[in-house]
Amino acid sequence: MKRYNHYFFLLIAVAMLFLSSCANHPDVPSSSKKTKSLPAIFPDYCNVTVPYNIAPLNFMLPANQYEACVARISTPDGQQQTYGNGVKVQIPEAEWHSMLNASKGKSIKVEVWGKKKGEWLSFSPFEIRVAKEPIDEYLSYRLIEPSYVAWTFMEIAQRNLTSFEETQIFNNEITMNDREKGQCINCHSYQNYKTNNMLFHVRLSNAGTVIVNDGKISRVNMKRDYTISSGVYPSWHPTAKLIAFSTNLTRQAFHTENANKIEVYDLASDLILYDVETDSVSIVCNDSTLLEVYPTWSPDGKYLYYCKSVPLPEEMRDKDIRTTYSKIQYNLYRRSFDVTTHNFGDEELVYDAASQNKSATLPRISPDGHYLLFAQGQYGCFHIRHNDGDIVCIQLGQENSSPLNLTNLNSKDRPDSYPSWSSNGHWIMCASRREDGNFCRVYFSYFNNGIVEKAFMLPQEDPEHNTFLLKSYNRPEFMVEPVRISVNEFSKVFDK
Repeated sequence: MKRYNHYFFLLIAVAMLFLSSCANHPDVPSSSKKTKSLPAIFPDYCNVTVPYNIAPLNFMLPANQYEACVARISTPDGQQQTYGNGVKVQIPEAEWHSMLNASKGKSIKVEVWGKKKGEWLSFSPFEIRVAKEPIDEYLSYRLIEPSYVAWTFMEIAQRNLTSFEETQIFNNEITMNDREKGQCINCHSYQNYKTNNMLFHVRLSNAGTVIVNDGKISRVNMKRDYTISSGVYPSWHPTAKLIAFSTNLTRQAFHTENANKIEVYDLASDLILYDVETDSVSIVCNDSTLLEVYPTWSPDGKYLYYCKSVPLPEEMRDKDIRTTYSKIQYNLYRRSFDVTTHNFGDEELVYDAASQNKSATLPRISPDGHYLLFAQGQYGCFHIRHNDGDIVCIQLGQENSSPLNLTNLNSKDRPDSYPSWSSNGHWIMCASRREDGNFCRVYFSYFNNGIVEKAFMLPQEDPEHNTFLLKSYNRPEFMVEPVRISVNEFSKVFDK
């Protein structure tokens, strides 16, 4: 009898495994009503170009409109498979990567059916083009509430872009020694996309800048008598143990009627150079009448790019900045740099945004040195909260270069900001509030010879994750490798 029970339970287990497999690979509806429209899937992955190593592009139909969804995916070599569970399409990683490898340099065809009020509808098929160029395997970001008024738990996390694995780099609980004061962690940064040399800031409780130098952790205080603050926005030199920082006296204003909701502005800001090896700080520029911010190095380390405000009209210069913030505009500049002497050259204007009644911030140079990405709005330096904030790209080395067409990257009437390049220069990443105007999500666009393809959202294992996550992705940064130092290892530096 025991023997038969053993076989019975084994049969049940096999049957359950079979049924679960069938549930993931449903039959295509035998009959359906054709529509001429593309499916209203979320996230919108219709006709996007993706790297051949990206995680599965799981999606769903709106649950308040449809009862079920089936998708059939076909590859150029004849592979074909169906997926669907309720209104969601979730593809196993191994199957997805097999399809991507078979489609490299070509396209995957996706057909979608949706069941609405008991009737199946078939939508126009779409393609997912698979680029020959990979994306950097890792991404790091800070997860924060979108309002910045107050916070409790905060973390810097890293995500494997080839899968859905997310791990924590650091959090603000483990070293907080004054809960009334609280603790903020921010501004993670890496040298050349690698994590053996990196940093992040800890503010308020147990404050300091945590620096990893060749894998060794230290905590430093960059505030000097001759600087207005410690280091804030960082940029590692690509080859030397040097970090350019802005120093800032930053304030926030919270609008009650303005659609932009939050205004972030500086009372003062300068640029400094920090030498990791000697723990020394030198001034790059500190014009007391203007604001310098957001330094970034050229890939060869020969130039430091940054933003600098233009002078206000004389009648506004002595007024409270809360009444003049909408008139503050920034242009993009650069200075040459001698890595041997640490001397900077004269200031050169790179992009005159103010002459177009615009303000340019957050410059990033492409790895080949040919293109300059930046965020732009009508005023100010914090465009992720400005609905007119967009990403702009110009070609360097050409006089009066016109901006590239980034319609496929930017959203309409929602903030797009914090642009960056992948290490191979073929993927542009930005943070955007395009979905609901409140929560930042991460988007990628394929870039090739000045052409930018349609942006797609960072994929998640459950497509509803992008809807229910009540945190914003802040300061997304590409990495070619993960941070291998644990949270506990980082915390030990605060004991010293």
